[in-house]
Amino acid sequence: MAKSKGARIIVTLECTECRTNSDKRSAGVSRYTSTKNRRNTTNRLELKKFCTHCNKHIVHKEIK
Repeated sequence: MAKSKGARIIVTLECTECRTNSDKRSAGVSRYTSTKNRRNTTNRLELKKFCTHCNKHIVHKEIK
């Protein structure tokens, strides 16, 4: 029997600077995947992660 889906979901985090900056070295956007508890964290997740395209730590925001 299959269990119910539960409160944890997988979210995708995308670099905020790569999305808005068109003058960058390489084409592409840095993305990470993570999990969050949708009951405890109802708003969008923001984490500071390393962007390989920008070569620095930048805030990554949750996308749909």
